[in-house]
Amino acid sequence: MRVLLVIPAYNEEKNILSVTESINKYNKENKSKYDFVVINDGSTDHTEEVLVKNKINHICLLKNLGIGGAVQTGFKYAYDNDYDIAIQFDGDGQHDINYVKDLVAPIIQKESDMVIGSRFIDKDSVGFKSSSARRFGIKIISFFIKLVTRKKILDTTSGFRAINKNLIEAFAKEYPAEYPEPVSTTEVLKKGYSVKEVPVTMKERTNGVSSIRTWKNCYYMMNVVLSILVVGLRRYKK
Repeated sequence: MRVLLVIPAYNEEKNILSVTESINKYNKENKSKYDFVVINDGSTDHTEEVLVKNKINHICLLKNLGIGGAVQTGFKYAYDNDYDIAIQFDGDGQHDINYVKDLVAPIIQKESDMVIGSRFIDKDSVGFKSSSARRFGIKIISFFIKLVTRKKILDTTSGFRAINKNLIEAFAKEYPAEYPEPVSTTEVLKKGYSVKEVPVTMKERTNGVSSIRTWKNCYYMMNVVLSILVVGLRRYKK
């Protein structure tokens, strides 16, 4: 199966080269062929210069669309180029390429339509699991997703996710611009697709700033919950 890593990047001049080099190194050492495309989401730093200088496959958006718009651009690319699996893979260095095989396995075996890399399945994991405040917020989001879908998702905001060909097509056509991870997961479950979580270890960001700032957390939480409840009221067809 043809696999594409979709790498959204906003002001990742200090991270993006090491991220893409880790993929190339993995491919060489494991004789795998994970393709990737970086979506430069209107960066205002030197991200574009790094991508051009190093001849890294990328799409440059003229303005910042946010994580939802950037990732959907990658899914459009995956759909247009007939990929079988697309994986959202952050450009900040938090995701480990070694776990990609675990994300794609349930899709290849036709056990699941979407696979989420979860920080919270393996309780003994020593990897980065975010702040206590955010973990509490993730539990709240998990509660509301289960309320409307009857399916428990532990790592509701994980940006390390793989989808099959059917969902590539669906997301290429329509994808949430706001709060894309929890909202799209809720929509996928409501439509009757299968979602599985697999344990992963994530690293802490070393450079740059997260898209979710502390002062925004309460606002973020309220809007995510409202968005999930709206999805719960809709009727979907697979």
